[in-house]
Amino acid sequence: MRVFVTGASGWIGSAAVPELLAAGHDVVGLARSEASAASLSAAGVEVRRGDLDDLGALRAGAEDADAVLHLAFKHDFSDYAASGRTERAAVEAFGDVLAGTDRPLLLASGIAGVSPGRLLTEDTASPYSAPDAPRGASETYALALADRGVRPVALRFAPTVHGDGDHGFVAELVRVARERGVAGYVGDGANRWPAVHRSDAGRLVALALGRAAASGDVPVVHAVGEEGVPARDIAEAVGRAVGVPAASVAPEDAAAHFGWIGGFFALDLPASSALTRERLGWGPTGPTLLEDLAAGAYGGTR
Repeated sequence: MRVFVTGASGWIGSAAVPELLAAGHDVVGLARSEASAASLSAAGVEVRRGDLDDLGALRAGAEDADAVLHLAFKHDFSDYAASGRTERAAVEAFGDVLAGTDRPLLLASGIAGVSPGRLLTEDTASPYSAPDAPRGASETYALALADRGVRPVALRFAPTVHGDGDHGFVAELVRVARERGVAGYVGDGANRWPAVHRSDAGRLVALALGRAAASGDVPVVHAVGEEGVPARDIAEAVGRAVGVPAASVAPEDAAAHFGWIGGFFALDLPASSALTRERLGWGPTGPTLLEDLAAGAYGGTR
C-alpha cells in the first residue's frame, strides 16, 4: 500500500516507518522542516512538505494514499486546548477525504484520561466527544467514521514509549530529578503507569495497519508492554540512574515540584493489551522501562 504518515520522523513514527517499509509498503511522510525532510529521504521515504496546520497538505496526502497513519501531535502543554483543536481539524480533514473509500485511517491516541484508576481495555470507550475535549476527542470522532465508509483504528499508546533517545515523559522526570536533586513520586507512589518499548510500538503499528487493510475489525489497539509500573518504582529507578535519592512529594506540592508533568505523574493509569495481543499476535520483546533506565537509556549518574 501507499501509506501517508504524519509524524513519520518523530519518536514513534521513526520506529514504525522501517516496519512499514519492511512489510512492502510505500511510505510518504509529512515533513515540516528541512531536517525532517532529509531524515525521511535518507530512510527511503517520499517527502510531502507541510505541517498539521496545513489542511491542504493533509488532504492532498490522504487523497494520494491507500491508507493514512496519523502519528503527529502538537505536544504544547502551555496551550493544550489549541493542540486539541489542531488535532480535531486534522482528523476531520482526513475523514472528509477518506469517506466512502473503505481505506484505513490509523491515528495516535492515548491511555491517560480514558479510565483513570481502573484497568483500561481495548473495549473501553473514550468518554470524550466534544471538540474542546483533550486531543479534540479525535479518537471518538475517528471511530465514528466507520459509519462513513472509513476503516479507523485508534492506536492507544502507553504514557511512556521508552527507549534510548526518548525526550518524552520519562526524560522529563529525569530532568526534574537532576534539577531538584531528588527523584520524586506523588504521595505513596502506588499509582501505575503503563509502558511500552519504542521498537515494540513501531512493530505494532505495522501489524495494526495490515489488519485494518485486510478486515478493519480491530478498531482499538493498545500499545502497552507493561500494564502498570508503580510510580515509586519509576522514581527509584530514575534516582539510581541519576544518582539522587527517591522521595515522596505531597500531592499539593506536585505541580510546584514537577511542573507541567506533575498532574500526569500522579495519575493511576493501568491498561491491558490482552486483546491486542490476541487479535494481532503481538507481544513485547524490547526492554522494560526499568531495564531501560538501569541500562542508561536516559543518561547515567552525574
